[in-house]
Amino acid sequence: MLDTYSGATRVLFIVGDPIAQVKSPAGVTQSLRDAGADAIVVPAHVAPDDLPDFFAMCRRMPNVDGIIVTVPHKFAALELCDDATPASRSIGAANAVRRSADGGWFGDMCDGEGYVAGLHKAGCEPRGRRALLVGAGGAGSAIAHALVDAGVSSLALHEADEARREALAAKLHAYGPVQPELGSADPSGFDLVINATPMGMREGDPLPVDALKLSPTTFVGCVVTQPAVPPLIAAARQRGCATMTGAGMFEAVRERLVDFYLQLYRPTA
Repeated sequence: MLDTYSGATRVLFIVGDPIAQVKSPAGVTQSLRDAGADAIVVPAHVAPDDLPDFFAMCRRMPNVDGIIVTVPHKFAALELCDDATPASRSIGAANAVRRSADGGWFGDMCDGEGYVAGLHKAGCEPRGRRALLVGAGGAGSAIAHALVDAGVSSLALHEADEARREALAAKLHAYGPVQPELGSADPSGFDLVINATPMGMREGDPLPVDALKLSPTTFVGCVVTQPAVPPLIAAARQRGCATMTGAGMFEAVRERLVDFYLQLYRPTA
């Protein structure tokens, strides 16, 4: 573990607008340094119009190895990458960008993979499950692709914005073997239900699905981190369901981010 830094320390920025609410710089920095990487994560408040200039400036700074991307820049960040993972290209967004061997930017979208890793930690194996996903925004799109990669047997999408839902469905049709279906707020018949919307953050929000129709054998997840136990999770637990809160996703995504950047610092064979 490294407990000091110097002029030789490598820099990773985390960029957002705003940025003050982001809690990951300390945790990601600590995990990188615990693994022996002499690197730190520095927050940067960058407005959307300034993002291209920020990426260009970082490209010209030899001690900057990457940029972690948060709201609202994930979709715009991919357009500033020279290359990206297939999932990131299909989703159309990137939340982790690192410098490639030729000096360009290589992007990935860790939210989905992190979510699936969190499911595994919580005792849920997605493979073979019938999944209902609520929400087709940035997080929902990433989770949908990761569920396909994880081998769910079917995937239904429920999203109030029809255009957004159809856009994600089209991407999934081209991406993988699981062809998405039209979902609803009725979770009957599903053994994996995930809320990837903000519903539950504000008091009085409706539940994203009809909790009374949840089977006790259904695993229920929610991306909401505040409150610590969102209403959907509380209702699912009352039905006897196993669950994962937003904190489980947050921790798993952070681990995925750390692994993404550690590939820069691990010795090559």
